[in-house]
Amino acid sequence: MLTVAFAFWKGDEPERLGAAAYAMAFLATTMIKGDATPNVPRWGMMGIEIVLLGVFIGLALHSRRAWPVWAASFQALVVTSHVLIAASLRPPLVAAATVINMSNYGLLIALAAGTFWAWQERRVATMSSAGKTVVLYRAGPRA
Repeated sequence: MLTVAFAFWKGDEPERLGAAAYAMAFLATTMIKGDATPNVPRWGMMGIEIVLLGVFIGLALHSRRAWPVWAASFQALVVTSHVLIAASLRPPLVAAATVINMSNYGLLIALAAGTFWAWQERRVATMSSAGKTVVLYRAGPRA
């Protein structure tokens, strides 16, 4: 939840929308979790995850930022795990849970990185419009 708070605090509109969608999906899946038997599709959770995937795909299509593409990719892994269970392919429960959990960490890292870069770009724009000298540092070989 720290990443979501950071996105609301320092992010631009795409970061805030992504954070809001993630927070709503988190709350919704927490409320419907209930009793889960292994390798039985959880249609409610799968539906929420598909909607969240749609939000990140929409952000990726309408935003000039790269992080929504990464977030949508990680969310697609989550949806794929649900589809495997629904298709009765019976993936090991530990493997499906690991993919879902690690993908959520990747999604949050993408959101945090996107928020950080949006914050820095806005800060540089503010400083340059105020007439201050701005030096950008980018890691890597120098030209």
